[in-house]
Amino acid sequence: MKRALLGVTLLLTFFAAKPANATGTQQLLVQTTLGTPAIRLVCLLTGCQVSQSLTGSPNNFFLLSFPGSANITSLESILQNIGGILNVTVVGGSENPVGNRYIVRTTGGLLNLPLLCKLGLCSTIQSIDGAGNQLFLLTGPSSQSPNLILSILEDLPGVVDAELDQIINVSTGGAQATTPPPSLVNTTPVQYYGSTAWSGYVNQPATELINLAQAQQEFNVSGAGIIADIDTGVDPNHPVLVPVLLQGYDFTRNQPGGSEMNDLPAGTPAPESPCVNCTPGQVNQHSIAMVDQHSIAMVDQPGYQDFGHGTMVAGILHLVAPTAKLMPLKAFAPDGTGNLSNILRAIYYASQNNVNIVNMSFDMTSPSQELATAINAGEKNGIVFVASAGNDGEMEMVYPAGLANVLGVASTNYQDQRSSFSNYGDQIVWVAAPGEAVVTTYPFGTYAAGWGTSFSAPMVSGGVDLIETVKPAVSEMQAAYAIGQAQYLLAIGMGNGRIDLFRALAASGQQPGGL
Repeated sequence: MKRALLGVTLLLTFFAAKPANATGTQQLLVQTTLGTPAIRLVCLLTGCQVSQSLTGSPNNFFLLSFPGSANITSLESILQNIGGILNVTVVGGSENPVGNRYIVRTTGGLLNLPLLCKLGLCSTIQSIDGAGNQLFLLTGPSSQSPNLILSILEDLPGVVDAELDQIINVSTGGAQATTPPPSLVNTTPVQYYGSTAWSGYVNQPATELINLAQAQQEFNVSGAGIIADIDTGVDPNHPVLVPVLLQGYDFTRNQPGGSEMNDLPAGTPAPESPCVNCTPGQVNQHSIAMVDQHSIAMVDQPGYQDFGHGTMVAGILHLVAPTAKLMPLKAFAPDGTGNLSNILRAIYYASQNNVNIVNMSFDMTSPSQELATAINAGEKNGIVFVASAGNDGEMEMVYPAGLANVLGVASTNYQDQRSSFSNYGDQIVWVAAPGEAVVTTYPFGTYAAGWGTSFSAPMVSGGVDLIETVKPAVSEMQAAYAIGQAQYLLAIGMGNGRIDLFRALAASGQQPGGL
């Protein structure tokens, strides 16, 4: 073996003697089962230097520096044919542009992750799980193969698993706003648990269908504890929401406060006055709002496809559980895109900040081990997770709704039929809730109607909060049983049926008449 290695390295010297056009230093990253002495022999014969070394299990990694005159392509090719060398990669220059993001779990903090960055394979290390100190985000150069980086990470001592970060869209599929419902233009002011709101918001068909008022009145419940919403943020000055909003956090900017108003162009006026005389206008694919033409034109620009989504979801949470506190956790941009890593950060933030329920009005088709791990950890801390089933109109597997300890929610119309856009299937749907023309809050202190499973999920999250009001510290299994006492639906794949909050509270063991 030693003789073969010596022969190959002598051959390397011949090829390396042919100059290339490069100037300065060139680098190769070598993944190998060979030890340091053998690699140093390669460098002795070829004129390279071992710039960095990383002892892994079962493989080792060496960063080799060659003169700029060396024929790096030939060196790379021949090194790959040496027994014991598993992979050879040209390492990019010092600019190290970020091209990929990696979610890495370790058993003891950062360990060797900073050394990996010194090898030129990552540029940033950020904690994902807060005080847990076991989950980190690495950003890597676009010049390197993600498979290579994942392979290296998996070989590092103390690394449990690693996966690519994902881009997720908060609003996908075919949910389409149609005709503005009559409730949207019912602007008569009414009192609702300490706030003045539109009657069309408080007394809309969706609340009647799920028996909200009957449940609140006969069981004397209006919500308690904290519901977190992982979304685009919220309008923190909306008059209806102000009394119950907590500060939250913006993971897209790494700063306290979950405001989506920060996404508006600088200097944009943001009056908080309902536009009672406005004509309803479509502000995106799935929403019609009571805003003026200037506001419609502003949010109709590229990059604002899902502006207001979080405020709309928050409004439904408040409608169902009006005295529960709401914690906006902003993980999505106004165009609806967000990183899985920020969703994970939001889940761990909720787990460490006394949240009772987490609403997740988004879905993705690719599974994530770390998403499942984060939700498992949250469940152990007493959190109940609720997620939308998605809007592709398909029987397909989506996450997080498809996880066993998440309550997945499909959408129905007011005739108790499955919405044409709603995903279905018992693997992802536990219950259904109205998801067409649901009237809710919208930025600028006004209101909108929304279509999509995104607006079905918060009805269930709010319902679970009412259950927790009468049965504190309810487990996910107990909440699932109670909310599952629903109205049977003829449509296939709709789980236990359309929610009925009066039945759910009765099933929790509480008798009508109050706490």
